[in-house]
Amino acid sequence: MRGIIFAVLGGACITLQGVANARISTDIGTWQAATITQLTGFIIAAIILLFTRDTNVQGIKQVKPMYLAGGAFGAVIIFSEVTAIQQIGVTFTISALLIAQLFLTFLIDSNGWFGVLKQKMKLPQFIGIALMITGVIIMKL
Repeated sequence: MRGIIFAVLGGACITLQGVANARISTDIGTWQAATITQLTGFIIAAIILLFTRDTNVQGIKQVKPMYLAGGAFGAVIIFSEVTAIQQIGVTFTISALLIAQLFLTFLIDSNGWFGVLKQKMKLPQFIGIALMITGVIIMKL
């Protein structure tokens, strides 16, 4: 249950962040909005880290360098989301974003990429993705 609550919270924050960034970008530019978002996110995460004192600096040495660059995707995510919101609106952007996430995680799980446990995909998973895509198409009509 706790995982679902955090997933819902994260999803809500992604949407709110996208809308806020789209608004900021109209005033100062998309890359400037991405920079401010990344900077404020870093500051908040650092403050939370200081308060929780949950540090494992030695563990960084065990992480593959390509995974340490994962945060760099944030800049691309913010730029893409802001641009899409300005072009096609919030609802369609978030819908397309979620389908893209689901499709890529589907590929990752079914192929066992990045060291995740390989999952066998069955008919319900294919039907679920198809229904989501159909729903977005219907919503956009």
